[in-house]
Amino acid sequence: MKKLDLNLFLVFDTIYTERNLTQAAKALSITQPAVSNALSRLRRVFNDELFVRTSKGMLPTPVADSIAQNISAALGMLNASVLEREDFSPDSAERTYHFSMTDLAEAVILPRLFPHFEQHAPHLSLQSYYTKRHEMVRQLSRGELDFAVDVPLIEDTQVSHQSLIKDDYVCAMRPDHPMSQQPLTLDAYLALSHIHVSSRRRGLGQVDMALLRHQAERRIQLRVQHYRVAAEVVRGTDLVLTVPRYLASQYQLTLRKLPFETMPLDLHLYWHRQSDSDPSHRWLRETLLALFKH
Repeated sequence: MKKLDLNLFLVFDTIYTERNLTQAAKALSITQPAVSNALSRLRRVFNDELFVRTSKGMLPTPVADSIAQNISAALGMLNASVLEREDFSPDSAERTYHFSMTDLAEAVILPRLFPHFEQHAPHLSLQSYYTKRHEMVRQLSRGELDFAVDVPLIEDTQVSHQSLIKDDYVCAMRPDHPMSQQPLTLDAYLALSHIHVSSRRRGLGQVDMALLRHQAERRIQLRVQHYRVAAEVVRGTDLVLTVPRYLASQYQLTLRKLPFETMPLDLHLYWHRQSDSDPSHRWLRETLLALFKH
């Protein structure tokens, strides 16, 4: 170890994340020849190719896969040793957090988070945009993202996650809707005109997948991209909206229990393991988990 340049492990971790030498060089702010030289030295140390060039990028060998988690954890501990000495006071701190969130996650999280910011951390800012899942780990590793909120489908040894929100779906309608006081049977639900919210041009949502198990299909009269727009349409028409209870309760709408079983909304909070001990990260993680405690 005395003869080994520990920076080589940082290069290894970055190549493992980026799967591309040019992108690794950009992330490390060094030249590509320097990355290639470091990789050559790593190959001699481990007596293995470590990464093999393919049409899909630099793919790790079994040896690289076997050591990646330990190297990432060790770098995280070194990073934590520095960060733990930093003070963080939310009432005076100035920082911008970068989140990856869908429109649904934004609509559920931000109306509850920002009143807390105003009261306890008035100088903190947040930027939210959606990052595709295959880019999420890379951006978390680079520090381009601080957090991501998504369904529990992302499995990567570099990323930590914890369940943030679990919520049942309900049928929302205007208070004086003809069905607001009537029994909402499955037949009655299917007879209604529905709004479906999605950023995609086509495809089924979670509710539609649940209805397929009953060999049923609802009539979607309006398809939009944003939940707030959908709620405004519901308030002034006979159309109904099936959404998580917490989101629907933000509007002055009548909420009815669905006449069929569907999986609840399940959103997880993701962050890179290197941020585990960052005081500002830890404060926001704990804040979010407390605000949305199940």
